[in-house]
Amino acid sequence: MTRRMPVNFIIGAVLVTLVVGSAALSLVWMPYDATQMAISNKFAAPSVTHWLGTDQLGRDVLSQLMAGARNSMAVALVAVLLGGSVGVALGLLASALGGWVEDGVMRLADLGFAFPALLFAIMLAAVFGPSLTNAVLAIAFINIPVFARVTRGAANQVWTYDYVLASRAAGLNRFAISRDHILPNIAAAIIVQATIEFAVAILAEAALSYLGLGAQPPASSWGRMLSEAQTLMYLAPQLAIYPGLCIVVAVVGFGLLGDGLRDMSDPRLSRER
Repeated sequence: MTRRMPVNFIIGAVLVTLVVGSAALSLVWMPYDATQMAISNKFAAPSVTHWLGTDQLGRDVLSQLMAGARNSMAVALVAVLLGGSVGVALGLLASALGGWVEDGVMRLADLGFAFPALLFAIMLAAVFGPSLTNAVLAIAFINIPVFARVTRGAANQVWTYDYVLASRAAGLNRFAISRDHILPNIAAAIIVQATIEFAVAILAEAALSYLGLGAQPPASSWGRMLSEAQTLMYLAPQLAIYPGLCIVVAVVGFGLLGDGLRDMSDPRLSRER
């Protein structure tokens, strides 16, 4: 008898497909150039020509949202891959060697939690100037301690399994065991965490762009669209509603997807709810 997929997984998958599909579609087609301005056509109402209307500079809102989805997905993907790679490597190293190495990695992780992405991005912007690259580095930085802790916790459990003990008895070194046996068996936990961190990265990118520390003009960003619309709430509230909804859909979608993957990988969690 097959096990039914959790509802949160299904809802999350639908929302993520919508966001990722929009980002992918923007690579090959958009109604207009997202940076194309037409001042004479500013604040146009939704129509056949402009499905979601135009903003204060006459730019097509739908095109900006699609380009913003592409940029958000790119930032989240690079940041999670970069932070996850470093964090997983540190977690495996801590679990394999133990002792003072494990303590040192965990204390470094604690130190990393003390520097949120916003603070780190401000530090980078003060030295190198605000840019999307610095935003990616800041978001990747906050992902490192998260992945290090998750990897170390999951790996410590696998190190107690009989087949791992047998590998050690056969003379394999700890690094070979980590590569051949530990990492494949904790891959599911890492993937689940990466999905959840994807949602965090999207929210962080929007926050940084809102503050002017992320995507710079003329690049499109949901966070920067919110920032530009905050003075137009009474005149054109839809300019803030549209990007706000996109952020909510993306964050909730990836959050539910990760939650559903976690339920599927450990059925005990779904039964306890």
